[in-house]
Amino acid sequence: MSAPIPPARVKICGLSTPETLEAALTAGADWIGLVHFPRSPRHVDFKAASTLAAQVRGRAERVVLLVDPDDALVRAAVASVDPDLIQLHGRESPERVAAIRTLAGRPVMKAIGVAARADLEAIPAYAGVADRILLDAKAPAGAAHPGGNGHSFDWSILADAELPPGTMLSGGLDAGNVGAALIRTGLCAVDVSSGVESAPGLKDPDRIAAFVAAVRAAR
Repeated sequence: MSAPIPPARVKICGLSTPETLEAALTAGADWIGLVHFPRSPRHVDFKAASTLAAQVRGRAERVVLLVDPDDALVRAAVASVDPDLIQLHGRESPERVAAIRTLAGRPVMKAIGVAARADLEAIPAYAGVADRILLDAKAPAGAAHPGGNGHSFDWSILADAELPPGTMLSGGLDAGNVGAALIRTGLCAVDVSSGVESAPGLKDPDRIAAFVAAVRAAR
Protein backbone atom coordinates (compact mmCIF):
# COMPACT_ATOMS: atom_id res chain seq x y z
CA MET A 1 0.00 0.00 0.00
CA SER A 2 1.51 3.30 -1.08
CA ALA A 3 2.03 6.10 1.40
CA PRO A 4 -0.48 8.97 1.24
CA ILE A 5 0.59 12.04 -0.70
CA PRO A 6 1.27 14.88 1.74
CA PRO A 7 -0.81 18.03 1.21
CA ALA A 8 0.74 20.84 -0.77
CA ARG A 9 1.71 23.86 1.27
CA VAL A 10 0.53 27.39 0.49
CA LYS A 11 2.16 30.78 0.93
CA ILE A 12 0.06 33.92 0.56
CA CYS A 13 2.49 36.77 -0.05
CA GLY A 14 2.11 40.53 0.05
CA LEU A 15 -0.51 40.74 2.79
CA SER A 16 -0.79 44.20 4.29
CA THR A 17 -3.97 44.53 6.36
CA PRO A 18 -5.27 42.70 9.44
CA GLU A 19 -8.47 41.78 7.59
CA THR A 20 -6.83 40.10 4.61
CA LEU A 21 -4.25 38.50 6.85
CA GLU A 22 -7.07 36.98 8.87
CA ALA A 23 -8.69 35.75 5.66
CA ALA A 24 -5.48 33.95 4.72
CA LEU A 25 -5.17 32.37 8.15
CA THR A 26 -8.82 31.30 8.15
CA ALA A 27 -8.40 29.76 4.70
CA GLY A 28 -5.53 27.66 6.02
CA ALA A 29 -2.41 29.27 4.55
CA ASP A 30 0.82 27.69 5.79
CA TRP A 31 3.00 30.78 5.30
CA ILE A 32 2.14 34.47 5.52
CA GLY A 33 4.38 36.74 3.47
CA LEU A 34 5.11 40.36 4.39
CA VAL A 35 6.88 42.43 1.75
CA HIS A 36 9.38 45.07 2.77
CA PHE A 37 10.33 46.71 -0.52
CA PRO A 38 9.25 50.34 -0.96
CA ARG A 39 8.74 50.10 -4.72
CA SER A 40 6.19 47.30 -4.31
CA PRO A 41 2.45 48.05 -4.01
CA ARG A 42 2.50 45.42 -1.24
CA HIS A 43 5.18 47.12 0.85
CA VAL A 44 4.68 47.32 4.60
CA ASP A 45 6.98 49.25 6.91
CA PHE A 46 8.45 47.48 9.90
CA LYS A 47 6.01 49.02 12.37
CA ALA A 48 3.06 47.62 10.45
CA ALA A 49 4.90 44.35 9.79
CA SER A 50 5.48 43.88 13.51
CA THR A 51 1.75 44.22 14.23
CA LEU A 52 0.80 41.84 11.42
CA ALA A 53 3.44 39.31 12.48
CA ALA A 54 2.02 39.30 16.01
CA GLN A 55 -1.40 38.43 14.55
CA VAL A 56 0.13 35.38 12.82
CA ARG A 57 2.18 34.06 15.74
CA GLY A 58 1.42 30.41 16.43
CA ARG A 59 -1.06 30.14 13.53
CA ALA A 60 1.20 30.02 10.47
CA GLU A 61 4.83 30.62 9.56
CA ARG A 62 5.90 34.22 9.05
CA VAL A 63 7.98 35.19 6.03
CA VAL A 64 9.55 38.57 5.42
CA LEU A 65 10.49 39.35 1.81
CA LEU A 66 13.56 41.52 1.26
CA VAL A 67 15.31 42.61 -1.92
CA ASP A 68 19.11 42.93 -1.87
CA PRO A 69 19.11 43.96 1.82
CA ASP A 70 22.16 45.31 3.59
CA ASP A 71 23.07 44.05 7.05
CA ALA A 72 21.18 46.83 8.84
CA LEU A 73 17.97 45.99 6.99
CA VAL A 74 18.33 42.30 7.79
CA ARG A 75 18.76 43.07 11.49
CA ALA A 76 15.75 45.41 11.46
CA ALA A 77 13.60 42.79 9.74
CA VAL A 78 14.50 40.14 12.30
CA ALA A 79 13.87 42.50 15.20
CA SER A 80 10.51 43.70 13.86
CA VAL A 81 8.98 40.61 12.29
CA ASP A 82 10.72 37.76 14.14
CA PRO A 83 10.34 35.76 10.90
CA ASP A 84 10.33 32.01 10.59
CA LEU A 85 11.82 32.45 7.11
CA ILE A 86 13.54 35.25 5.22
CA GLN A 87 12.73 35.39 1.50
CA LEU A 88 15.41 36.98 -0.67
CA HIS A 89 13.98 38.19 -3.96
CA GLY A 90 16.78 40.27 -5.43
CA ARG A 91 20.11 39.59 -7.10
CA GLU A 92 21.78 38.22 -3.99
CA SER A 93 24.75 35.97 -4.81
CA PRO A 94 25.07 32.57 -3.15
CA GLU A 95 27.75 34.07 -0.92
CA ARG A 96 25.46 36.89 0.14
CA VAL A 97 22.61 34.45 0.82
CA ALA A 98 24.91 32.47 3.10
CA ALA A 99 26.03 35.64 4.88
CA ILE A 100 22.43 36.79 5.43
CA ARG A 101 21.47 33.38 6.79
CA THR A 102 24.33 33.52 9.28
CA LEU A 103 23.63 37.13 10.27
CA ALA A 104 19.91 36.58 10.76
CA GLY A 105 20.11 33.17 12.38
CA ARG A 106 16.96 32.24 10.46
CA PRO A 107 16.21 29.92 7.54
CA VAL A 108 16.42 31.61 4.15
CA MET A 109 14.51 31.06 0.91
CA LYS A 110 16.06 32.31 -2.34
CA ALA A 111 13.88 33.25 -5.29
CA ILE A 112 15.24 32.41 -8.73
CA GLY A 113 13.70 33.95 -11.83
CA VAL A 114 12.88 31.46 -14.58
CA ALA A 115 12.20 32.10 -18.24
CA ALA A 116 14.26 29.34 -19.90
CA ARG A 117 15.76 25.98 -19.00
CA ALA A 118 19.17 27.62 -18.66
CA ASP A 119 17.91 29.63 -15.67
CA LEU A 120 17.75 26.40 -13.65
CA GLU A 121 21.55 26.18 -13.78
CA ALA A 122 21.71 28.64 -10.88
CA ILE A 123 19.83 26.31 -8.54
CA PRO A 124 22.67 24.07 -7.24
CA ALA A 125 24.78 26.98 -6.00
CA TYR A 126 21.84 28.48 -4.13
CA ALA A 127 20.54 25.14 -2.87
CA GLY A 128 23.83 24.70 -1.05
CA VAL A 129 23.32 27.82 1.07
CA ALA A 130 19.53 28.40 1.20
CA ASP A 131 16.99 26.32 3.10
CA ARG A 132 14.43 26.51 0.32
CA ILE A 133 14.31 27.54 -3.34
CA LEU A 134 11.43 29.49 -4.92
CA LEU A 135 11.04 29.41 -8.69
CA ASP A 136 9.31 32.54 -9.95
CA ALA A 137 8.67 33.89 -13.43
CA LYS A 138 11.57 36.11 -14.40
CA ALA A 139 10.53 39.74 -14.24
CA PRO A 140 9.97 41.40 -17.64
CA ALA A 141 12.60 43.87 -18.83
CA GLY A 142 12.07 47.21 -17.14
CA ALA A 143 9.79 45.83 -14.40
CA ALA A 144 9.69 47.99 -11.28
CA HIS A 145 9.91 45.04 -8.94
CA PRO A 146 11.37 41.51 -9.22
CA GLY A 147 8.24 39.51 -8.35
CA GLY A 148 4.47 39.75 -8.05
CA ASN A 149 4.11 40.72 -11.69
CA GLY A 150 1.32 38.25 -12.42
CA HIS A 151 3.24 36.32 -15.07
CA SER A 152 3.83 32.58 -15.20
CA PHE A 153 6.64 30.70 -16.90
CA ASP A 154 6.47 27.59 -19.05
CA TRP A 155 6.21 24.81 -16.48
CA SER A 156 7.52 22.26 -19.00
CA ILE A 157 10.94 23.83 -18.37
CA LEU A 158 10.94 21.87 -15.09
CA ALA A 159 10.38 18.48 -16.76
CA ASP A 160 13.00 15.98 -15.52
CA ALA A 161 14.86 18.75 -13.66
CA GLU A 162 16.50 17.78 -10.38
CA LEU A 163 15.01 20.22 -7.90
CA PRO A 164 15.80 20.42 -4.17
CA PRO A 165 13.17 19.04 -1.78
CA GLY A 166 10.66 21.70 -0.81
CA THR A 167 11.12 23.79 -3.96
CA MET A 168 8.27 26.32 -4.17
CA LEU A 169 6.51 27.44 -7.36
CA SER A 170 5.38 31.00 -7.98
CA GLY A 171 4.48 33.27 -10.87
CA GLY A 172 1.05 33.89 -12.33
CA LEU A 173 -0.74 31.35 -10.15
CA ASP A 174 -4.42 31.67 -9.28
CA ALA A 175 -7.30 29.41 -8.24
CA GLY A 176 -7.94 28.48 -11.85
CA ASN A 177 -4.49 27.16 -12.72
CA VAL A 178 -2.77 26.15 -9.48
CA GLY A 179 -4.14 22.61 -9.61
CA ALA A 180 -2.67 22.07 -13.07
CA ALA A 181 0.60 23.64 -11.93
CA LEU A 182 0.93 21.19 -9.05
CA ILE A 183 0.15 18.21 -11.26
CA ARG A 184 2.46 19.21 -14.10
CA THR A 185 5.45 20.19 -11.98
CA GLY A 186 5.13 17.65 -9.18
CA LEU A 187 6.05 20.36 -6.67
CA CYS A 188 4.39 20.47 -3.26
CA ALA A 189 4.59 24.16 -2.29
CA VAL A 190 3.16 27.23 -4.02
CA ASP A 191 3.34 30.97 -3.51
CA VAL A 192 0.71 33.47 -4.68
CA SER A 193 0.38 37.23 -4.54
CA SER A 194 -1.24 39.00 -7.49
CA GLY A 195 -3.39 35.93 -8.21
CA VAL A 196 -5.48 36.62 -5.10
CA GLU A 197 -5.85 40.37 -5.63
CA SER A 198 -8.64 42.55 -7.00
CA ALA A 199 -6.05 45.25 -7.85
CA PRO A 200 -2.28 45.53 -7.31
CA GLY A 201 -1.69 45.29 -3.57
CA LEU A 202 -5.37 44.75 -2.69
CA LYS A 203 -5.91 41.18 -1.50
CA ASP A 204 -9.37 39.67 -1.96
CA PRO A 205 -10.58 37.33 0.83
CA ASP A 206 -12.75 35.29 -1.55
CA ARG A 207 -9.86 34.77 -3.97
CA ILE A 208 -7.59 33.77 -1.11
CA ALA A 209 -10.09 31.15 0.07
CA ALA A 210 -10.59 29.86 -3.48
CA PHE A 211 -6.85 29.56 -4.06
CA VAL A 212 -6.20 27.57 -0.90
CA ALA A 213 -9.20 25.35 -1.64
CA ALA A 214 -7.91 24.69 -5.17
CA VAL A 215 -4.52 23.65 -3.80
CA ARG A 216 -6.07 21.26 -1.29
CA ALA A 217 -8.34 19.76 -3.96
CA ALA A 218 -5.43 19.19 -6.34
CA ARG A 219 -3.63 17.03 -3.79
